[in-house]
Amino acid sequence: MPTLIPTAPLLHRLPNGVRLLVIPMPQLSTVVASVFMHSGSQHESARESGISHAVEHMVFKGTASRDARRINLDAERLGAEVNAHTDKDHTAFHMRGLPQHLAQFVPMLAELVLTPTFPADELEREREVLLHEFTEDDDDPLSTAFKLFDKQCWGKHPVAQPVIGSRRNLQRFTRDELVHWVRRHYTARRCVVGVAGPVDPDEVLRLVQSAFAGMPAGDEDAAVPAPAWQGGVASKRLDGCSQSHLVLGFPIAARAADDPTAMVAAAVLGDGMSAPLLDQLREQRGLAYYAACSADVIDSAGQFVVELSTSPPQLDASLRELARLLRQHAEAIDPVDLERAHNQIVVRQLRALERPLRRLEDAALEVFAFGQPRDAADMLARIQRVDAAALRHQFAAMLNAGGALALAGKLPRAASERALEASPGLIRA
Repeated sequence: MPTLIPTAPLLHRLPNGVRLLVIPMPQLSTVVASVFMHSGSQHESARESGISHAVEHMVFKGTASRDARRINLDAERLGAEVNAHTDKDHTAFHMRGLPQHLAQFVPMLAELVLTPTFPADELEREREVLLHEFTEDDDDPLSTAFKLFDKQCWGKHPVAQPVIGSRRNLQRFTRDELVHWVRRHYTARRCVVGVAGPVDPDEVLRLVQSAFAGMPAGDEDAAVPAPAWQGGVASKRLDGCSQSHLVLGFPIAARAADDPTAMVAAAVLGDGMSAPLLDQLREQRGLAYYAACSADVIDSAGQFVVELSTSPPQLDASLRELARLLRQHAEAIDPVDLERAHNQIVVRQLRALERPLRRLEDAALEVFAFGQPRDAADMLARIQRVDAAALRHQFAAMLNAGGALALAGKLPRAASERALEASPGLIRA
């Protein structure tokens, strides 16, 4: 069991509700500053689907004091790397550069989230960029499979909506809608500011207080109601695709449950070339050229996910083998696989603690879910305590709930019906 755990993040709450995470990492030569908003696609109605992602793009197109070119130039003159992304449960903005420029990074990030102006001409130009991104995403067979999969998992719940939104919404979003979204969602009680690197925590606190003190408090950050699990099978043929792409999954506990069992189960089944998923489907039987397994959680829901790419004639056999492996793990867990999984997860977790941006994002999501970051040493210890009995129970519970399956790409005729026949009882009817 590792004993050298890095210093825990320091958490401070400003009077208006903004929470500050500081992670001193004196061994680094650069610093990362981030802003995390508890605002993502799960917070959107059907009419709003895609607006969080549109806002993420548009805040870089103009603020109260800078136009789009000036925003980019001022960051790049400092050599800073600037990035942003939107997910189902949050939106994040990052700057990474030299420690002596932190005093400029923090107010620049604050400016983006506090004073975006959404210029009308920039919105029309960026609308075209977003539509191109939508088309590219829609043409990707694995992305298409995941969108079908989310719908099969959660039906019409907002968490099933794709982050990119719908083409219709992207074509019609107005400036007023973006402004209204920011007023509702970009508020202090939904905001975590994070800084990691060779920094003085007191100086970071002073910078963040100065930059974010004027952020409106807003309403208390309320949890999104958990979606009901649906299950079932969906498929979509895509022209020009030569492979079949499969996404199979089961319900697991959300992040707020703070339960590592599903994470260990995913590692046991499919983490690495020696794990049963790749060893059996690829190495031993040649059924797939790509396969992966993960336990994906957000604050409102969780999915145990197996993804696989194969040739259309091998799709049925791949499903039969997947069903066999899952049922086998509900009956027995190989102790060597369990040892491998424990050690792989511990190494992965420790590596994440060495990466400042990953540490900040993980800690921020824990603040949204639990009110504070988790203790890393305790988390590693609980991962090691997940035993074979707990894993058998996890696999059995997932199978009992019934799976959701999505197929996309080049598919055989009656692919959905054949999938149900190849995996009797695996997919929820």
